[in-house]
Amino acid sequence: MDWIDVRSDTVTHPTAEMRAAMAAAVVGDDVFGDDPTVNQIQELAADKMGKEAGLFVPSGTMGNLLAVLTTCGRGQEAIMGSQCHTYMYEAGGAAALGGVSSFIVPNKPDGTLDLTEVQNAIRTEDDHFPRTRMILMENTHNRCGGVPVSLAYSQSLGKIAHANGLKLHLDGARIFNAAAALGIPTRQLAAPVDSVTFCLSKGLCAPVGSVLCGSRDFIYEARRIRKQLGGGMRQAGILAAAGILAIEKMSTRLGEDHIRAMKLAEGITAIGGMVVDPGSPHTNMVFANLDSSMPLDALELNELFKAKGILTHETGKRRFRFVTHYWVDDNAVTRILKAWEEIYSSYRK
Repeated sequence: MDWIDVRSDTVTHPTAEMRAAMAAAVVGDDVFGDDPTVNQIQELAADKMGKEAGLFVPSGTMGNLLAVLTTCGRGQEAIMGSQCHTYMYEAGGAAALGGVSSFIVPNKPDGTLDLTEVQNAIRTEDDHFPRTRMILMENTHNRCGGVPVSLAYSQSLGKIAHANGLKLHLDGARIFNAAAALGIPTRQLAAPVDSVTFCLSKGLCAPVGSVLCGSRDFIYEARRIRKQLGGGMRQAGILAAAGILAIEKMSTRLGEDHIRAMKLAEGITAIGGMVVDPGSPHTNMVFANLDSSMPLDALELNELFKAKGILTHETGKRRFRFVTHYWVDDNAVTRILKAWEEIYSSYRK
């Protein structure tokens, strides 16, 4: 079956050009620092983010963990949002592996944190308290609808962090989507932060990898911790070769995914049976809830879509997230809408 997969943009697979580049990649030993293709992607990534240096890592989770462990010592604290990826989906790595405490501030619907609450979360110097060392933010914000967080907000959060001697880290897994939606370069979006991680395999089609960027001193320390975590790779240039194309080529076409997400949302709304979240999609994610006319739950609907060659993902008992990406073209959007219309018609009261 010719599957359409809208569960996530992590399901993208490499393009033919990427596969050719991987096969032809010049490699060395990255633990020794002499893999030329890895060195190239690290320099390219740092330039795109406006930072001094970069570090190629297996995953965004490791990139975020490295940022925390490089910045915070045991018993120290990082401020982060209640819906952020580091808090929700990274297996408590900062606490388990670094003894780092998290101070959780509620995310607002647009993915931001209330700046007054952030300011109040910063610990005063007291023997009873952990010492605050950093603030984490996310852009685009996955759990908050794929919202691109504005540059003005990032600048305001950066001012609070730096005025209090703290570091600001950006989980920029989808920062290229944010840049496409806001119409500004990634280096401008990353300017207020001290470190940033971005993913090569979410929507950019590379098979593996993220890059952590920051100052040279920061990356020097992060590289050592990467080794401690088992993230030191050898001939990783084979993977980095695909990542270079992801940055240079795939990042420039993400606006197409945003347009298709909008077409999908508009089509679902026109058919009925699901209620799309107000303002959705903000980028490449459509969030919607089944309405009262549908006697199904999300898991049951997943199976009905699957029978029609479409893989979907629930985010609640009656809630869905549809994610567009390179492998979801206009025909795929049409097929999804046709499938939904058929399903909805068969259950319509």
